[in-house]
Amino acid sequence: MNEHEERQDQSGEEAQVSPGATLDAAGVPEAAIPELVIISGMSGAGRSTAAKCLEDLGWFVVDNLPPALIPTMVELGARSQGNVARIAVVVDVRGRRFFDNLRESLADLEAKHVTRRIVFLESSDEALVRRFESVRRPHPLQGDGRIVDGIDAERELLRELRGDADLVIDTSSLNVHELRAKMDAQFAGEEEPELRATVMSFGFKYGLPVDADLVADMRFLPNPHWVPELRPFTGLNEEVSAYVFNQPGAKEFLDRYAELLRLIAAGYRREGKRYVTIAIGCTGGKHRSVATSEKLAARLAAEGVETVVVHRDMGRE
Repeated sequence: MNEHEERQDQSGEEAQVSPGATLDAAGVPEAAIPELVIISGMSGAGRSTAAKCLEDLGWFVVDNLPPALIPTMVELGARSQGNVARIAVVVDVRGRRFFDNLRESLADLEAKHVTRRIVFLESSDEALVRRFESVRRPHPLQGDGRIVDGIDAERELLRELRGDADLVIDTSSLNVHELRAKMDAQFAGEEEPELRATVMSFGFKYGLPVDADLVADMRFLPNPHWVPELRPFTGLNEEVSAYVFNQPGAKEFLDRYAELLRLIAAGYRREGKRYVTIAIGCTGGKHRSVATSEKLAARLAAEGVETVVVHRDMGRE
């Protein structure tokens, strides 16, 4: 009897094999284990937006699922005959009485060889306070205290999970569309470009971007801030860009850094990393870092890397 005949059921009809499923020793289709993404992070940092983005990409999304039920959700997806191939679960402090079960659930998933990724949404205290105040809602953990007390408690509760995250996204300076672009870059289908990059300018005086994979410091170049006719402008203006790249070492830096990024990008592709954030800093994030970010992003785009440019601190001074 050949394989085709072995796979026919008792009624003589051929068994249907779900996409992604395999056959056991008897030729019977095995359940395909769904891909799993766990979305967590700070309240107010954009978990709902991230979840909605995955839903738009065709993921089956479950909001505020108790962690103990995650393995059960995966098992149900495996029984769906390929209809639920990708599951996203939002886990947050609203389910804090269940949160202690998360570590056990993750260990269970690992034992069952479930492919899972953790996305952690981060944001600065200042941004989170501003967002809670704008909607006039209390932080879920603040109790009788202040919003910042709730934020501190939540950071401590999520500290270990943040350390285990596969992707950390800092939404402090991102709008909804920019966050969706980051999620699209990470989770869109294989037909999308292999590697996607965010090139972010920033000011060192406002702090390092917490989600940066690579950081470059442009403070070795003269600051246009001290040129009176350039001070009002930004690195987006041609006058400022020309001033920056006419300085000794500026063009050489761009050439060599772009060459270094080609080497790093090749390694990222080999390791299956599909998203990278490149932070370019100067003192205030207005002139040198902005001009360099624009030039570098153009180089990356010309080499086939899907690139988004974010100027985090421009306009803050």
